[in-house]
Amino acid sequence: MAGPIWQWSALDTATAIRERRATAEEVVAAHVDRMRAVNPPLNAVVVDLSAQAIQAARAADRAQAQGSMLGKLHGVPVTIKINIDVEGQANSNGVLAFKDNIAPGDAPVVANLKKAGAIIIGMTNTPEFSMRGFTDNKLHGLTSNPWDSTITCGGSSGGAGASIAAGIGAIGHGNDIGGSLRWPAYCNGIATIKPTQGRIPAFNPSAPVERPLMAQFMSAQGPLAREVRDVRLALDVMSQRDMRDPWWVPAPLEGPKLPTPIKVALARVPDDMDTDPDVIAQLRVAADHLANAGYEIVETELPDLAGTWQLWCDLIMTELSVLQEAQMRELGSAEFGQTLDGFLKMATILDGGAYMEAIARRSRVLRTWLAFLESYPVILTPLSVKRTPLASTE
Repeated sequence: MAGPIWQWSALDTATAIRERRATAEEVVAAHVDRMRAVNPPLNAVVVDLSAQAIQAARAADRAQAQGSMLGKLHGVPVTIKINIDVEGQANSNGVLAFKDNIAPGDAPVVANLKKAGAIIIGMTNTPEFSMRGFTDNKLHGLTSNPWDSTITCGGSSGGAGASIAAGIGAIGHGNDIGGSLRWPAYCNGIATIKPTQGRIPAFNPSAPVERPLMAQFMSAQGPLAREVRDVRLALDVMSQRDMRDPWWVPAPLEGPKLPTPIKVALARVPDDMDTDPDVIAQLRVAADHLANAGYEIVETELPDLAGTWQLWCDLIMTELSVLQEAQMRELGSAEFGQTLDGFLKMATILDGGAYMEAIARRSRVLRTWLAFLESYPVILTPLSVKRTPLASTE
């Protein structure tokens, strides 16, 4: 494998350790050195667990020398976002008032990574309440993009995206309810997946109450990595059963082989949306690559993007308004309050009957999209768009 250890893929790293071409301690030390070299200006990792990581790496090497069974990520360095529980560490969620919210145990995704042999070298930054498209808070400060400090690293898994792009860890943990894995992956030039709800178990032992229902259904834990094959590997590891999540399902990672040629939907941008022409150009380049590889490219419209987004916004913001807004305003900064105002302004806050009707309507939206994906299992689309009012016809 060419290049320094911190540039290796997670799969290559695990293979090198398993084949004794590198020790877990050597690998973890290389990533710790990388973190110390590049993290100060980035501020991606805001909880340094390097001392514990080196000790864990030495224990991993002893276990391997004794012939113990090795997990799929034995000795592989990873990072964890600061909005889930790592036993003994604060789950602050980027909120100053939660700086001493010490986790009494590991969240399921953390437990699964540890069971697979992964070694946590640090915890990564998130905006307050994990609710903004850039990563900044009063507790830990601003996280920068490793490629260009004038460009956002994204949010809310911005620290995770920046750390992995910079070579701090081979796999980063993040989570996503409205783009918080996908947007940072785009901003930092790495790969991710937002898994279907129920794929990766979720629970925080430190949480005093359960999240609202739609927040549970729309949120997902997931991996970020520099290579797609590492995302697949991490998804497999993260997806193992944990009885603490009642929504977890034993879904297979491999499905039936798709009929060929596989159809790819090249999404048309609706008239009331706009995006950068360079992004559209790159989508067409990607479409050409797929066509050359034997895929069938079909330019088509996607099902009701504006309506789907508005339904998401109305449901999530209604729950927030009823169950969470008072605490957020009490504990959040003035800047976060402005962000919250903006979110709430975009939504229609529903009464009880309208909320139930919206939940019912969501099932129809899901069914429509599943039918679309049955025909087009791959979709090429801009990650984000700008809504533009349509010109009046009067």
